[in-house]
Amino acid sequence: MSTSETARARRFAAYVDRLATVLGHRDRHEPLRAYVTGLCLPGERKSVEPMAARVDPRHVRARHQSMHHFVADAPWDAAAVLRVARESVLAPMARHGAVAAWIVDDTAFPKKGQHSVGVARQYCGVLGKQDNCQVAVSVSVANAAVSLPVAYQLYLPESWARDRRRRRAAGVPDDVLFQPKWQIALAQIRALKAEGLPPAPVVADAGYGDTTEFRDALTAAGRPYVVGVKGETTVWRPGQAPLPPKPWRGGRGRPAIRVRRTARHQPIRLTALAAELPASAWQTVTWREGTRGAMRSRFAWLRVRPAHRDEKRSEPRSPEWLVIEWPRAEPEPTKYWFSTLPERTPIAALVRLAKLRWRIERDYQELKDELGLDHFEGRGWR
Repeated sequence: MSTSETARARRFAAYVDRLATVLGHRDRHEPLRAYVTGLCLPGERKSVEPMAARVDPRHVRARHQSMHHFVADAPWDAAAVLRVARESVLAPMARHGAVAAWIVDDTAFPKKGQHSVGVARQYCGVLGKQDNCQVAVSVSVANAAVSLPVAYQLYLPESWARDRRRRRAAGVPDDVLFQPKWQIALAQIRALKAEGLPPAPVVADAGYGDTTEFRDALTAAGRPYVVGVKGETTVWRPGQAPLPPKPWRGGRGRPAIRVRRTARHQPIRLTALAAELPASAWQTVTWREGTRGAMRSRFAWLRVRPAHRDEKRSEPRSPEWLVIEWPRAEPEPTKYWFSTLPERTPIAALVRLAKLRWRIERDYQELKDELGLDHFEGRGWR
């Protein structure tokens, strides 16, 4: 073994030893070591049986049983193990720069049958259509050079959450109820904040950002964001806001407290607003160097007030950034983002954060291709 290989093996052994410190009984240490080693070794399948054959080819059956028991049944705390993994990476990550964003996303695992916990017919990004799959919601911290998954939770569809028989068979805890993905992500963000992770803006695609409750909850928690929204989202044009409540003229009844719209004073869809912008509003911005050269596109940015159901509010929503991407070769804009970063934030910084989601997409791909994230064959919640 070369000096570099020896050093790498020592670092790996030390890392696994750190993971083992939170497992409890020492009987779990060796199965952990075998399982993590199996994930890191070359091989097309990273399910338990083929990993056992690579890790211990002379005792495949016994190794398979111990590894399977460890990951499926042994009572260790997955969150504690993930916390050790996170702490092992955060310090060296800081050498490449401060955490720039907390990236929220989800990924799907195609599955057959109906018995694997959480499996249902739902949108599967891997296949690009509705199909049978499991979905996990995650949060990663990232900067320009490094990204690290820090929270993962399986999404439990409503059909599963209501099915007592399937829940019991899969070992779903009683306190795990149905939650939309955006609520799972918010719970993860709150837990990570309580654990003292370095703060940074939240970045997410329109699957999360288009939910007003998600954005409002981040603002209420003091978390700035850069999140995708859909073109049908409505806003007030720059400098506009809903009308104030009708003035009270005395008499019976209570004074009006809700802001108003009229037939002539209405918000506008983002698609229509983008079409109104003059040519001078668009600027080419480069956000990073890719493998094929500089990555750049054409953007417009302006301050607007989101208008979603604000006629039910007593005050207008606060202004925030709207960033629109419209590549020259496209017939219409391709993406829209809202951001609550400060008003003086440069457009280049807004675009870099909006585009930082590529890191989590790459992470998902590497986790699946290299570490078998979607190969696990167990059916239970554990």
